[in-house]
Amino acid sequence: MEILLEYIPTILTVLSTVCGAVTIALLGGMAIWTFRDMRARSRDPLAQILATVLVLALPIIGLVVYLMLRPRETLEEAYEHSLEQEALLQTIEEPEQCPNCGQRADNSFLYCPGCHTRLKRACPACGNALRLHWSLCPYCGSGVARQDLEPVSASDEQSRPEDLAVAEV
Repeated sequence: MEILLEYIPTILTVLSTVCGAVTIALLGGMAIWTFRDMRARSRDPLAQILATVLVLALPIIGLVVYLMLRPRETLEEAYEHSLEQEALLQTIEEPEQCPNCGQRADNSFLYCPGCHTRLKRACPACGNALRLHWSLCPYCGSGVARQDLEPVSASDEQSRPEDLAVAEV
């Protein structure tokens, strides 16, 4: 029993050293994780440093506060989100394709420049370009007959100057 009492200070020293090392490792790990997480969420170096100092100064409470206040999206997620939005806008604004040859054609074109297929027609009342399947002009409200896609020969193109005038506008 006396021999065991002699080793108590040594055991306590080793135990406190191990507990201290584990505590320092956890605190360092929390600080490094916080810094890396904040760096992935913000480009502001001051915010990165303040978040890390908060976790170092108040270890458990600081980490909880950081988790509540950190930005929701990482910079990578925000970038991917903006790419998705840009892709959606591009598909909305992208020019039409000719259903006959697949060549891109501007929305104002009445004829495909590649295969001469009629893509749209001019409204007989106001002259605006209309899609072939429309039965009503959205610009002036006049009724028009529906038409199907049809390739146009060079002689037909010259005989429709009013259609070409709208295509040039």
